[in-house]
Amino acid sequence: MATLQKSIEKKAALIRATIHLVNNNGFHDTPMSKIAKMANVSPATIYLYFDSKQDLVNKTYLEVKETFTSYAFATYNDQMNLKEGFEIIWKRIADFKLKECEEAMFLAQCDNTPMIDESSRQEGIKHLQPLLQLWERGKQEGILKPISDYLLYAYTINPLSFLMIMQQRSVFELTKEHIEEAYQAAWDSIKK
Repeated sequence: MATLQKSIEKKAALIRATIHLVNNNGFHDTPMSKIAKMANVSPATIYLYFDSKQDLVNKTYLEVKETFTSYAFATYNDQMNLKEGFEIIWKRIADFKLKECEEAMFLAQCDNTPMIDESSRQEGIKHLQPLLQLWERGKQEGILKPISDYLLYAYTINPLSFLMIMQQRSVFELTKEHIEEAYQAAWDSIKK
């Protein structure tokens, strides 16, 4: 049992190191040797858990995406009315991005790089199904603008990444009032 626990700890350390190094150095300036050193494992150990750097990054992306979406949808149920459901999801996403900055930054980088392969991206999108289904319902009920889910995401969720970065740079502090204003702006941008 101790061996299994040690194995889980090593894999988790590799994932944490990958997130940290990618956030600070970018994908291409994060060699496996640096990941291994930061995780305090030998470089050969990485290959016990991951086939390649591409595999490590893709699996890290999927693990973080699953953690993110589990948090985002934890208090949502599909019986809620559209506005209430969207507000709960949006505010949980905002909360995650502000509390789990390292993971949120990593996901933001993954959204803007060709490093993540298409099958991993598609798997990541599956984790967003509750939000996509809510939007589809909103379009069918005539409450939301009948626009692409990509546009809905761009206008509602992507601004949170920008605000998170501004807060991390100490340029802007997101107060509760700012969160409310940002939520209202997101809702106003997509409702009919």
